[in-house]
Amino acid sequence: MISEKDQEALCEDSSGDGVSAIYNSSTLPKLSDSADEFTTYFDQKIAIPEDEKHPWFSFRKLWAFTGPGFLMSIAYLDPGNIESDLQSGAVAGFKLLWVLLLATIIGLLLQRLAARLGVVTGLHLAEVCNRQYPKVPRIILWLMVELAIIGSDMQEVIGSAIAIHLLSVGIIPLWGGVLITIADTFMFLFLDKYGLRKLEAFFGFLITVMAITFGYEYVTVRPDQGQLLKGMFMPYCEGCGAPQLEQAVGIIGAVIMPHNMYLHSALVKSRQVNRANKKEVSEANKYFFIESCIALFISFLINVFVVSVFAEAFYGQTNKDVYEVCANKSFAQAGLFKPNNETLDVDIYKGGVVLGCYFGPAALYIWAIGILAAGQSSTMTGTYSGQFVMEGFLNLKWTRFARVVLTRTIAITPTLLVAIFQDVEHLTGMNDFLNVLMSLQLPFALIPVLTFTSLRPVMNDFANGLGWKIAGGILILIVCTINMYFVVVYVTALGQVVFYAIASIISVFYLAFVAYLAWQCLIALGVSFLACGRTLSIPASRELEGYHLGLTAQPELFLLNNVDANSIMTR
Repeated sequence: MISEKDQEALCEDSSGDGVSAIYNSSTLPKLSDSADEFTTYFDQKIAIPEDEKHPWFSFRKLWAFTGPGFLMSIAYLDPGNIESDLQSGAVAGFKLLWVLLLATIIGLLLQRLAARLGVVTGLHLAEVCNRQYPKVPRIILWLMVELAIIGSDMQEVIGSAIAIHLLSVGIIPLWGGVLITIADTFMFLFLDKYGLRKLEAFFGFLITVMAITFGYEYVTVRPDQGQLLKGMFMPYCEGCGAPQLEQAVGIIGAVIMPHNMYLHSALVKSRQVNRANKKEVSEANKYFFIESCIALFISFLINVFVVSVFAEAFYGQTNKDVYEVCANKSFAQAGLFKPNNETLDVDIYKGGVVLGCYFGPAALYIWAIGILAAGQSSTMTGTYSGQFVMEGFLNLKWTRFARVVLTRTIAITPTLLVAIFQDVEHLTGMNDFLNVLMSLQLPFALIPVLTFTSLRPVMNDFANGLGWKIAGGILILIVCTINMYFVVVYVTALGQVVFYAIASIISVFYLAFVAYLAWQCLIALGVSFLACGRTLSIPASRELEGYHLGLTAQPELFLLNNVDANSIMTR
C-alpha cells in the first residue's frame, strides 16, 4: 500500500519534482527490463568500442553511433522537400535560403529531443505515448501519425513514379511507374536481412547518389555564389509578396516532418547503451547529436543545390519563356508550359523537363536519378516509421512484410487512380494536399516529445532544463502556427463553400484535441496552476501501471509502469 506521505509527494508538484523524489535513478535498471518488452525490429545492436586514449571525443565511437541520424535526415530529402526547394528557387530566387537554413536548425533541435527520449528511456516516442496517454487520446494520436506516414508514402510513390517515367523517356506511363514502386517493398525486405550496418550503408549510398546528381546540376548551372551567401545569411526578402510568403511557409512545412520524431527516437535504440550508467547515456546523447548535425548539414547542402539551380536558371522566367526554349529544341514536353506571361510554374516533373530543355538531356536524366534515390530512400524509412508507430501505440507486432504491404497498398491506391485517369499535373498537384495533411499532424509529434522530455519522472537527470523548456515551447508554437497558416491558405484557395464548412467542423475537433495535448504539455513544463487542484488517487492494491495521465486526475506521468506499490513502500 502507498503511504499517505508518498501520495502527498506525488500530488504536490505537477512539474514532476514530487514524482522524481520517489522514482530516482535507482529505478533505471527496472526501466531497462520493461523496455525489452517493446523491442521492435532490432535483431542486433551495435556495440560501442572503448577508447580510453580519447575520453572526451573519439572518432571510433562517433563511427559506431553513426547511422540513425542519416536515416532520420532522409526525411529532409524526400520528393516533397525537393519540390519545395525547386519552387522556392523559381518563385523567390535565393531570397528564401535563410528560411531553409532556419528550418533545418529548428528541425535539428527538435530531433535532439526525440533522440534523447529514446536514449534515456529505452523507449521510443510511440511506446511512451502508449504507456502514458489514456486509451482515446492514444488511438487518436495513432490515427493522426498513421495519416502522416501514409501521406509521406504517397509523396514518395509519386516521386518514384515520375522519376521512372522520365528515365524511360515516357515509355513507362505514370501508372506503370506507380506499380513498379511495389518492387521496392521486396528490395527493402531483402536488404533488411543482411544486418543493420549494411542497411545503414545502403541508405548512405542513396544519400551519396542524391549529393552527386543534384551537385552535378549545381556545377552545370554555376549559381552566383555572392547571391547564394547573401540569401542564406541575410534574413530578408526584398520585393516579396504573397507567393513568396506562402513558399516560405511551405519550406518549413516540408522540412519538419511529424513521423520523423517517432522514427529518430526508435532508431537510436539500435546502439548498446547501459542506461543505468549516467556517463554512458550522456555520451550517447553527445555522439548522436554530433551525428545528427553532420547528417542534417549534408541534407541541407543537397537542398541548397536544388534551390540554387532553379534560382539561378529560372527565377524571373515566365511559362512563355520556357515554352519557347523547349519548343525550339523540339522537346516533346514543351506543351507542359502554357505560353503565357505568368511566373514559371514547376514541380518535380516539370523541373526535370526544364533542366533538359536548358542544359541538355543529361541534366534531365541525372535529375531523375536523384529523384528516384530520394523516393526509394524515403519510402524505406517511412516503412520503419510505420512499424514503430503501430507496434508502439497498439503493441501489435506485425511482420515487416505485412506492414509494408498494408501501407504501400493504402498509399498506392489513390495515387494509381489519379495516375490512370488524370495527367501528370494532377499527380504532382497531390503534393500540395499531402503537404497540408502532414502540416496538420505536426502537433501530434512535437507536443508529446516536448512533454515527455520535460518530465523528470521520465527523463530523470536528463529532463529539459528551463531554457530548453522555454525554447522548445516557443519553437513548437512557431512551427505549428506557421503550418496552420499554410493550411488556411490552402483551404481558402479552394474557393468552395462546402470545403469551408467541412474545414470548420473538422477544425473544432482538431483544435480541441491539440488543446488537450497542449494542456498536458504546459503542466509538464511547470505551469502547475493548470492542474486545477486535482489530486491523484491510487488504489492501495493496484500497480502503478494502471495509471495514465488524463482529464480525471492530475497529469503526472509514470514511466515505470511495472513498478508495484510495495516497491515504493519499502524504499
